[in-house]
Amino acid sequence: MSTPSLALRRAPDATAIIVMIALCGAWGFQQVAIKEANASIPPILQAGIRSLIATLLVWLWTRSRGVPLFQRDDTLPAGLLAGLLFGGEFVCIFFGLSLTTATRMAVFLYTAPCFTALGLHWFVAGERLARAQWCGIALAFCGMALAFADGFLHGNPNGASTWQGIAGDTLGVLAGLFWAATTVVVRASTLAHASASKTLFYQLAVSAVLLLALAAGVGQTHIGVVSPLAIASLAYQAIVVAFISYLTWFWLLTRYMASRLSVFSFLTPIFGVTFGVLLLGEHFTARFMIAAAMVLAGIALVNRPARRV
Repeated sequence: MSTPSLALRRAPDATAIIVMIALCGAWGFQQVAIKEANASIPPILQAGIRSLIATLLVWLWTRSRGVPLFQRDDTLPAGLLAGLLFGGEFVCIFFGLSLTTATRMAVFLYTAPCFTALGLHWFVAGERLARAQWCGIALAFCGMALAFADGFLHGNPNGASTWQGIAGDTLGVLAGLFWAATTVVVRASTLAHASASKTLFYQLAVSAVLLLALAAGVGQTHIGVVSPLAIASLAYQAIVVAFISYLTWFWLLTRYMASRLSVFSFLTPIFGVTFGVLLLGEHFTARFMIAAAMVLAGIALVNRPARRV
């Protein structure tokens, strides 16, 4: 896949905006799909199967387009690291959703853009944070602290103990950290010059091996009666999210300015909270709603395009 030069990348047009909104909706629904499938398929095993299916789909897609995946280009060490971090992210998401709600996970997970901005500031030249971005990070982290306080004061809305809920929330934050670390590795290593398909293949393939091995190691390989809804949820995660949406996102990055596309990231937790309330009947307090608004506002500030001077 050829990548246009930065000079050829443009601001999002109507098509890109519509596609980005659809992607954010798909990503926001992912937490609901995982939680539904968790009732039938152990979390870590579910995550491994998801990555395995998506790996096979990416491989078939690249073969059909003649995109090379296995030539030597010095990306293997960085690819393995990115895959391990990607796998760690989904260990935290899938296990965390067995302890906390999809609504809360959506907010904690999508603190990732703030962690990404910090990582890029420290490790990638030319990615220095402006004053507004520092303010956004501070606002998002204050919102995250308020959300944790809400969990302590009101207990776990997922039906388990308060401490289990806090553990689930913490895993959501760790998932955001892993996600951010994956992005920084991709941007700061030889993967920055690899094709999007190869970068995605590394993440999916390595995480599939890691997650399936971990599932076997911790005894999460037994599957009981699997409902049609669980199968549909797993298929959605593997085909729609891990394959179609990720490739679409990378395609957008080759044609449009990444800073302008990233502004839309605050929509994903909005979709996640909405789907959790409407489809799973989850509830949240006014304090948590304020905390979520602070996180969303912080993400918007972090991703605000730099002012031209």
